[in-house]
Amino acid sequence: MNPLDSWAEEQRSAYLYRACADAENGTVRAELFRRLAGEAEAQAAIWRAQLTARGYPAPGPFVPDARTRIVANLVQWLGPRRLKNVLAAMKVRGMAIYGGAAASDAVHPAPAPGAMLERRHRGLGGSGNLRAAVFGVNDGLVSNAGLILGVAGATSDVRMIVLSGVAGMAAGAFAMAAGEYVSVKSQRELYEYQIALERDELAQYPEAEAQELALIYAAKGLPVKQADRLAKRLVADPENALDTLAREELGLNPGQLGSPIAAAVSSFVAFAGGAFVPLAPYLLGAAPNPLGWTIGLAAAGLFSVGAVLSLFTGRNGVYSGARMLVLGAMAGAVTFAIGHLLGVATG
Repeated sequence: MNPLDSWAEEQRSAYLYRACADAENGTVRAELFRRLAGEAEAQAAIWRAQLTARGYPAPGPFVPDARTRIVANLVQWLGPRRLKNVLAAMKVRGMAIYGGAAASDAVHPAPAPGAMLERRHRGLGGSGNLRAAVFGVNDGLVSNAGLILGVAGATSDVRMIVLSGVAGMAAGAFAMAAGEYVSVKSQRELYEYQIALERDELAQYPEAEAQELALIYAAKGLPVKQADRLAKRLVADPENALDTLAREELGLNPGQLGSPIAAAVSSFVAFAGGAFVPLAPYLLGAAPNPLGWTIGLAAAGLFSVGAVLSLFTGRNGVYSGARMLVLGAMAGAVTFAIGHLLGVATG
């Protein structure tokens, strides 16, 4: 690791910690961020000493770059909670305190694989995957139904409608899969980079990492002496120390960083499944009125998607289904009208 880059990175972290402390002024979190700023500056001093020991000139006063100044200003405006992901990506630790964990949770180390708490977390992750799948189905259903209705409004040529529907389904599914792959891959690379930094710092400065961890536990409400003992005990166990630091300092679960391939495949399948629904009457030859069947299936699909989403929102299922149906019907009516007007104009 380049000492000059490491010095600049620690100085940048200290600058942002102080911005967070200013934004949280008057709360226990402000003290956490001020002390973390002091820890970062102490780390920067170590890197500065390494530079001079190697015969390099000492770096001048730290001047934050444009990105750092922008983020600091946003922190003042929006608060650290809303920018916790951005701050975590810029090596600002302690964002896990915004995760909603109760103070009593701080006394428990990271659960071992297979423990009850870990299974509960996996259940939440599965719920999130289910919700993403439902939205993927909805995207495919609405977009391809709109496309088919738009083309059907312009022409009665079944081959043209089928070609447009198949093209829309394929293009949309591949686009969703590619976008999801890039998104999850980039996110995973960021998380792996952050964990690698944490691993290096744990190996070089275990005492400093224990102090940072103790500060986070104290900010969650644990008594200072108890937080200090707990942090030292956790950091002393190399097998679990990195896992605990990743969870508490970065808010990450090292075992659940996400699979880009799995995300891409699930997005492809969900979108294609939804897009197939309005196309099915034309592909299966639902004579003599495939358009009517398309409208009926799309309506049923929209209502079902809305009803399923009510499981995540707590709303009444009928209300959610009807709302989704109305929104989808409006989109379909508009695209059909546009297609009809274009068909008349070009006919």
